[in-house]
Amino acid sequence: MNDSAKLDLLLSEMREARGDIHLLKEDVQTMKGDIHLLKDEVQTLKGDVQTLKEEVHVLKEDSQTMKENFRVLSEDVQTLKEEVHVLKEDSQTMKENFRVLNEDVQTLKENFRVLNEDVQTLKESFQNLDAKTDAIENKLVHTNLILENEIRVNIRRVAEGHLDLSRNLHDAMHPSNEVEMLSIRVGVLESDMRKVKAKLA
Repeated sequence: MNDSAKLDLLLSEMREARGDIHLLKEDVQTMKGDIHLLKDEVQTLKGDVQTLKEEVHVLKEDSQTMKENFRVLSEDVQTLKEEVHVLKEDSQTMKENFRVLNEDVQTLKENFRVLNEDVQTLKESFQNLDAKTDAIENKLVHTNLILENEIRVNIRRVAEGHLDLSRNLHDAMHPSNEVEMLSIRVGVLESDMRKVKAKLA
């Protein structure tokens, strides 16, 4: 290869190198644009990261608030459980009281039934007593009639006979048979009077 050919080859290579350098400059220019875009994206990403940090901070605060709310809710649930337990005990006590009350009511019903029977018996006794009272009143009326119509008349007769005997007592030293009979009748009448007084008392 002569010098002219070498020179042409060198020139050709230089032209190619210039073309490559031009392309390289264009690539570098493109890379600069890409780097600028990348910087913008990084800046945007930094803003997004900052926003994310703020959101994470808010989320942490919300999480803390939720933890506090959950703690309060747990306490409320525990309190509710205790109140439900107390309510169950009260309900059990009320059931027991209701059972005792039911037994008392049953006892009262039985006592009322017995009392009703006693009242019925008393009514019957009063009816019998009324009947007996009516019979006694009838007997008293009959006795009063006997007293008015018979006994008083006999007493008057005896008294009159006794008066006659008293008048004639000094005339006779020994009682006659008639006087003895009058004494017996007076004794009988006195006995009847005692019986009548006993019935009227």
